[in-house]
Amino acid sequence: MKIATWNVNSLKVRLPHVLDWLAANQPDALCLQELKLEDKGFPVAELQAAGYNAVFNGQKTYNGVAILSPHPLEDVVRDIPGFSDEQKRIIAATVNGVRIVCGYFPNGQAVGSDKFEYKLRWLGALTEWLRAELTAHPRLVLGGDFNIAPEDRDAHPDWKDEIHVSAPERAAFTALTALGLVDAFRLYDQPERAFSWWDYRMGAFRRNFGLRIDHLLVSPALQPACRACTVDKAPRKLERPSDHAPVVLDLEV
Repeated sequence: MKIATWNVNSLKVRLPHVLDWLAANQPDALCLQELKLEDKGFPVAELQAAGYNAVFNGQKTYNGVAILSPHPLEDVVRDIPGFSDEQKRIIAATVNGVRIVCGYFPNGQAVGSDKFEYKLRWLGALTEWLRAELTAHPRLVLGGDFNIAPEDRDAHPDWKDEIHVSAPERAAFTALTALGLVDAFRLYDQPERAFSWWDYRMGAFRRNFGLRIDHLLVSPALQPACRACTVDKAPRKLERPSDHAPVVLDLEV
């Protein structure tokens, strides 16, 4: 089973890239973030023609998440239950017995800002909900754009901004892993300075000035099934790319 996550930074703009990537990689589930479109504009027909079902939770101009799969998508949940939030950042579904939670985590803007406090509240609500989800669905994958580089090695050494690498954000990431979730990427030897996001400005991709903020966390029940986890940088090299690259997890389930 192949599960991937990708912040596409506008599905309308990046749809040709997504369709090409699906054809080349044939994932069993692809989590998408930052759709930047309302549900009525979601490209259901184009994805169905490519052989993919979709569930989605969209919002005009900002945010938005989706899960694509060639298999049935069951027991769908949109948003964090019990957490009042106008921003569309969560969708969950079960695919072939694996619970997949797709999240577009808040950016936070700057440490100490109102948006940063919202980010920490959101992370707290997500963690408590996932505690219950893991009880109901022991085989679970949490994928998405976390907007957190969990360790120093997940950020370029010259990254000076506190956001994405601050102690409170990293503590929130640790709270997720304390549920038993494991960062699949770190189960394997990886190249140094392996990132998943690079700014469009200042030749950041060419200079590999980036962050690893896109993650796939797996539950204890799934960890023995993990076989590989990689960042696919090829789509970032395309014309008009997303600033994120897909992260891909291979499971033997």
